[in-house]
Amino acid sequence: MSTIPPGDPEDQPQDHPQRWLILGVICLAQLTVLLDNTVLNVAIPSLTRELGAATSDIQWMINAYSLVQSGLLLTAGSAADRYGRKKMLIAGLVLFGIGSVVAGLADSTGQLIAARAGMGVGGALLLTTTLAVAMQVFTPAEHPKAIGIWSAVNALGFAAGPLLGGFILNHFWWGAIFLINLPVVALGLAAVVALVPESKSPRGDRPDLLGALLSTIGMTALVYAIISGPEHGWTSARVLATDAVAVLVLAAFAYWESRIPYPMLDLHFFRDRRFTGAVAGAVLITFGMGGALFLLTQHLQFVLGYGPLEAGLRTAPLALAVVALNFSGLSAKWTARLGTPVSIALGMTLMSAGLVSIALLAAHGYGGTLLGLLLIGAGAAVANPAMAHAIMSAIPPEKAGVGAGINGTLAEFGNGLGVAVLGAILNSRFAALIPVAAASLPAALASAGSKEERGRITDAFSSGLETSQLVGAVAVLLGGLLAAALLRRAERADSAVAVST
Repeated sequence: MSTIPPGDPEDQPQDHPQRWLILGVICLAQLTVLLDNTVLNVAIPSLTRELGAATSDIQWMINAYSLVQSGLLLTAGSAADRYGRKKMLIAGLVLFGIGSVVAGLADSTGQLIAARAGMGVGGALLLTTTLAVAMQVFTPAEHPKAIGIWSAVNALGFAAGPLLGGFILNHFWWGAIFLINLPVVALGLAAVVALVPESKSPRGDRPDLLGALLSTIGMTALVYAIISGPEHGWTSARVLATDAVAVLVLAAFAYWESRIPYPMLDLHFFRDRRFTGAVAGAVLITFGMGGALFLLTQHLQFVLGYGPLEAGLRTAPLALAVVALNFSGLSAKWTARLGTPVSIALGMTLMSAGLVSIALLAAHGYGGTLLGLLLIGAGAAVANPAMAHAIMSAIPPEKAGVGAGINGTLAEFGNGLGVAVLGAILNSRFAALIPVAAASLPAALASAGSKEERGRITDAFSSGLETSQLVGAVAVLLGGLLAAALLRRAERADSAVAVST
């Protein structure tokens, strides 16, 4: 087993002779985890029908996975730095495989939600170590190119989930969308053992277990309040109490992290404007994409009448645009020419325009949706690598696992929050237009007594989709402008320091 020596300067990234093959291996492991973020989207009708899942159940099936990851990523990254990134890759693959088996054989919504939470534990270990290993086996000069490929796989997994899920559901029962992970896990385990070098830092701090617990509870309470708002009322005692728990626990998390010598999240990082700007962009880019895909796949099936595979195929252009621009090197060339701040602003403006296109044109057919998906894909191809590089470059090399944990936490939290917030907006709008609607769109359609009533229900859903996508578009645009402004200020400050010295 080859080992990258830890320490400083020994812990600096090494020019590993098999680095590109290693990148392929870790991207395979990462792809499996990321596919499960969106693969459930096209299974929503099947789960609603076969398990009797309501809209809130569906949201928790998705959020249980992403919220457990977001709560554990920082701890997993710290453990990888201390105990070894290769060890954490292997442990993550094993846990993810076990969770996939349990999810595939679940026969109730509660079992599936619990299994998805268990898969999130393995996913947290995998997502932190993939980027950390890439930062270790590549030299700084090759980091932008490596991160570009890593980001392309990230977006591919994010957007290809509906396509894979649609294909599987067209031929098998819904549990197969989880069992398909098993051969990939087996292949990933063999490749990691044979190829990936071990790397760790002896200065890696011990895992912050209390911080992990506080962050998980706080974010879960926050999203639960958002999901419960439309059903129980935003000013109801239940929602307000959950909001209070979220605020208090997250405040306790921030206080704890600022006091201990081994924090999961070093709050001093936020003094770096590059880091703060990239953080703002990372949360909002996944907020828009996660919420958009969650709602769009339902629109394609319930309103436009496409089957699961057809719906998956019609979301594929987003992933294809990202892959084409990143693997061809075009996005890297644009970033080098325009600079990081302008690249992030341009990318997130394109994404915002894509969400507007879906909001205003989706109800009129697939053409407007296709345009929106291509714009979102092009924007993500430019903005994602630039933001990931900005985050990792602000973190010391020996803290690569923690840096990857921060990057992953932002992405997972943004995705979960996007599903919750935009889903809640859609549900509120739908309930306002159809006051007697059932708990979900499929149930409302099933109870419709005439063609005219079905048309009124689908129109209400389309109106809710338009409102929620426009909210997402505004959030993404503002995030891009904020990130670009902070990064520009950081660059000017660095230039001023360089001139003065």
